[in-house]
Amino acid sequence: MDIALLEEQLRELPIVQYEFFETAELTFSPRVRAVCEMDCARYGTSWACPPAVGTVEECRARCLQYPRALLLTTMNEVEDITDLEGTLSTRGDHEEITRQADTLLRSQGAETYPLSTESCAICQTCTYPGGPCRHPDRMYPCVESHGILVLELAERFGIDFQPGGNIAVWFSLILYR
Repeated sequence: MDIALLEEQLRELPIVQYEFFETAELTFSPRVRAVCEMDCARYGTSWACPPAVGTVEECRARCLQYPRALLLTTMNEVEDITDLEGTLSTRGDHEEITRQADTLLRSQGAETYPLSTESCAICQTCTYPGGPCRHPDRMYPCVESHGILVLELAERFGIDFQPGGNIAVWFSLILYR
């Protein structure tokens, strides 16, 4: 893989910060999954979320099959950060950037496993649990659904995930081999 070329291409995308690292550095925690179960309305309703993604241990095993990772961050200014629906409406831009970064990795022959923000929103109504995902090639499971402490990564790499004001911060993690 030509990392110099990849970095040149990534710099052309509206990414605030990106970092390459080894997946062995990831921290998995059932506590993250507990937040999904207790606080997220999408729990049990989407192929991108628990329990559909598997247990934290199954997710950990799946993730560690990919030795390298690319963490990328984007930010969007929103009218009112306390307006969850308005904030979530900016997520589509981040998902497209994630898709482009994933395509760049794949174009260099990498096999990837992308994880992104929140729950998949491709379909208005998910087929889970009654039928297979309609778009498995476009559906990116949520980073947190896998029990990954993404804010720990942000701190490690000096990413300001609470910039204040009306700035929404989005993370994706593309695992690759």
